[in-house]
Amino acid sequence: MAGAGLRNPKIRPPAVAGQFYAADRRLLQTTVSALLADAPPANELIPKALIAPHAGYVYSGRVAASAFATLRASAPSIKRVVLIGPTHYIPVRGIAAPTVEAFQTPLGTVPVDRGLLAAIADLPFVAASDLPHAPEHAIEVELPFLQSVLPAFTVAPLLIGDATPREVADVLRRLWGGPETLIVVSSDLSHFHDYDTARRIDAATAAIIERGGWANLGPDRACGFLCVAGLLLEAGRRRLPAQRLSLCNSGDTAGSRDRVVGYGAWMIEQVATQQDSAR
Repeated sequence: MAGAGLRNPKIRPPAVAGQFYAADRRLLQTTVSALLADAPPANELIPKALIAPHAGYVYSGRVAASAFATLRASAPSIKRVVLIGPTHYIPVRGIAAPTVEAFQTPLGTVPVDRGLLAAIADLPFVAASDLPHAPEHAIEVELPFLQSVLPAFTVAPLLIGDATPREVADVLRRLWGGPETLIVVSSDLSHFHDYDTARRIDAATAAIIERGGWANLGPDRACGFLCVAGLLLEAGRRRLPAQRLSLCNSGDTAGSRDRVVGYGAWMIEQVATQQDSAR
């Protein structure tokens, strides 16, 4: 087809299809559907926010699925997703918001929510830039799961650079919304320890997350520690705890146990009335 190889400059194309997950649409859909089907049954709680890993699906897909499977009951009501993750390739001062109109995966395109991004554009630490988004996998690998669970949604993709947890929390406070808005934080846990060491570190990190100890998180515990800390800070203000869904490492899934990466999934429950009294 003429022009089939041309890229639309207003759409951010997939950067890690064929590496972190299958580039073929049908195979990707089959893989994600199987992971979601194998996830533990979700309880009756309705998620407001999720923490999910962002490694290759063969390594962390099972853990990620345990988070996204909790959306089945609330999926029809979710219209927009605030999706934040750390930068791995290009340094960012503050927080980077894209200017493109959509993000693409083999499962299709997801419109970028310009209204949500406009709501934080005046913050001095938020900058518009597509450069760090172009090669980044932290946001991209979460999208096929969301595309498989949600009927239709827009996304506000934000990459966290040298921002502070309070700045991340300020962004989430503005974008929190109600049942129509889901927050997804993308982060792996410890990196490249032996299996037993990683299990000890990740268990301690899980305990920190579950008691809301955002100030005790650092880069040694999670690559997206600033993202997680910001979420915990804002959730703590609303008196909403994080509930563990899954915890393991690559030695439990598809990798060697000599040098592993940790993965965890958590959910923060949606509440009927926003607890702004904790402000």
